[in-house]
Amino acid sequence: MVRFSTRTFLLEHLQFFTSLVKFMRNPCVDAGLIPPLVQLLNCKDQEVLLQTGRALGNICYDSHEGRNAVDHAGGAHIVVDHLRSLCSKTDPASEKLLTVFCGMLMNYSNENDTLQSQLINMGVIPTLVKLLGIHCQNAALTEMCLVAFGNLAELESSKEQFAYTNIAEELVKLFKKQIEHDKKEMIFEVLAPLAENDVIKLQLVEAGLVECLLEIVQKTVDSDKEDDIAELKTASDLMVLLLLGDESMQKLFEGGKGSVFQRVLSWIPSNSHQLQLAGALAIANFARNDGNCIHMVDNGIVQKLMDLLDRHVEDGNVTVQHAALSALRNLAIPVVNKAKMLSAGVAEAVLKFLRSEMPPVQFKLLGTLRMLIDAQAEAAEQLGKNVKLVERLVEWCEAKDHAGVMGESNRLLSALIRHSKSKDVIRTIVQSGGIKHLVTMATSEHVIMQNEALVALALIAALELVTAEKDLENAQLVQILHRLLSDDRSAPEIKYNSMVLICALIGSEPLQKEVQSMAFLEVISKLRSHENKTVAQQASLTEQRLAVES
Repeated sequence: MVRFSTRTFLLEHLQFFTSLVKFMRNPCVDAGLIPPLVQLLNCKDQEVLLQTGRALGNICYDSHEGRNAVDHAGGAHIVVDHLRSLCSKTDPASEKLLTVFCGMLMNYSNENDTLQSQLINMGVIPTLVKLLGIHCQNAALTEMCLVAFGNLAELESSKEQFAYTNIAEELVKLFKKQIEHDKKEMIFEVLAPLAENDVIKLQLVEAGLVECLLEIVQKTVDSDKEDDIAELKTASDLMVLLLLGDESMQKLFEGGKGSVFQRVLSWIPSNSHQLQLAGALAIANFARNDGNCIHMVDNGIVQKLMDLLDRHVEDGNVTVQHAALSALRNLAIPVVNKAKMLSAGVAEAVLKFLRSEMPPVQFKLLGTLRMLIDAQAEAAEQLGKNVKLVERLVEWCEAKDHAGVMGESNRLLSALIRHSKSKDVIRTIVQSGGIKHLVTMATSEHVIMQNEALVALALIAALELVTAEKDLENAQLVQILHRLLSDDRSAPEIKYNSMVLICALIGSEPLQKEVQSMAFLEVISKLRSHENKTVAQQASLTEQRLAVES
C-alpha cells in the first residue's frame, strides 16, 4: 500500500500533470514521463488509477507522439486488463474508473487503424459489449462505450468480432430507451458501420431494430424540425442498408406478406423525397431474386414505381429517379416479368428520362431498357426504330468521362440488333452513326461485351451488308478481326464469332479485298488445331470458304 502522505503527494502531482499535458504533450513525451506514468497503472489504489487514466487520456488526445509513447510503454494492454477485471463492478467508484479508462482508449485509438487493430486483437470488443450491458443505466459510461464502438466499428476485423457478441441486442435495447435526439444519433453512428456486416444485419433485424426505425419514420415524417428531418433520413437509410443482406432481406419480405414490406411500400407515394427514395431503394433490394421479383410485379409494384417516376420527370429529384429506375431494372430480370412490364408501359415511362443529363440516371435508364428487351423481339424492334433513342445512344457511346454510361449505351445498341434481328433497326443504327461504336466495342476488355458486339455485327453483315459496308470499312473492322484471331489471349467464343463474321463480310467486294490482303488463311489454318472443338470446326469451314472466294 502507498502511505497516506506519499499517496496525497502523488495524487496532487498527478492532478497537476493531467492539467499540464493538455498544453505540453510533446515536451512531456520527450522528457520520458510516459513509462513511469504507465507503471502507475499497476497500482491498486483506485484514485491513483483514475488520475493516471486521465493523464494518459490527455497525453493521447490528438497526439501521434503521445499515443506512440503509451503504446511502447504497454499502457493499452494494462488498461484493457483493468476493464476486464472491473467490468462487473457496479459501485460508483468503479464505474467512474471504467468511464475514464474507456475515454483513455478512445483517445488512444481515435482515427488510427493500427492502434484500433491492436485493441481488437487484445479482445477489447467483447469486454466493451459486456460493459454496455451491465452498465446501461450509467449515462457517462454508456456514452464512452458508444464512442469506443464508433471508433472500432469501421474496421472490417472488428465487425467479425462484434458478430460473435450480443451487440445487436444491447444496442437495440439501449436505443428503445432513448428520447433525446443526440443520444439516438450516437447509437445510429455505431449501427451504420456495423450494419454493413451481413451477420450483424440479421442480428439487428432479429433484435427488433426495424420496428424502432419504422416508429421513428412514422413520428418524424410530417415534421419540419431539423432534428426530426435528420432522424427520418438516418432511420430510412439504415432500413435500406439492412435490406442489403440476403437473409435479413428475405426475413423482412416474408413472401411479400410481411408487415415491414407493406410499410415500406407505403413510402413510395409519400410526399417526402427521403421516403420516396428509401422506398424505391428498398424495392430494388427486395428485388434481388426471381421469386420476389415475380411476386412484386404480379402485385402491382410496377405501377407504383411508374407513378413515382412520373412525379419526377420535370426538374425531378435525381436520387429518386435513379432509385426508381434501379428497382424497375431489377424487377425486369426474370423472363416472365419482361412482357408484363412492357405491356404496363415501363419502356415508355423510362424513355421520358432520355433528356436527362445526369450520368447515374442515364446509366440506370440504359440498364432497364436492356433488361426489358432481352429476348423480346417486338419491343427490341420498336425501340430500335426510335430515332431519338438511337441518336441518344450514339451520343452516349462517346461519353468517355462516364465509362458506365458508355458501356451500357454500346450494350443496348448491340441488344437492339441481337433481339430484334430487324433490317429496319440496323438501318436506323447505320443512319445514326452507330456502326463505329459496335466495332470499337468488339475490342472491349470485357469478353461479354466483345461477344455481344461480334454477334450484332454478324447480324448486320448477314441482313444489311450493303447499307453498312462503308461504315464497316471506315471503322477498320477487318483489321480488328485479324487482330482478335491472331491474339492467343482471345477467348474461344471471340475467335469463333470473329470467323463467322469474316464469312459474312466476304459478301462485300471491298471488304473481301481487305480480307484477302491480310493473309487471314494463315491465321485461320492454325486455329484448325485449337483445343476448343467448336473453334477448330469453324476454322475448317472458314478456311474452305476463304479458299473458294480467293
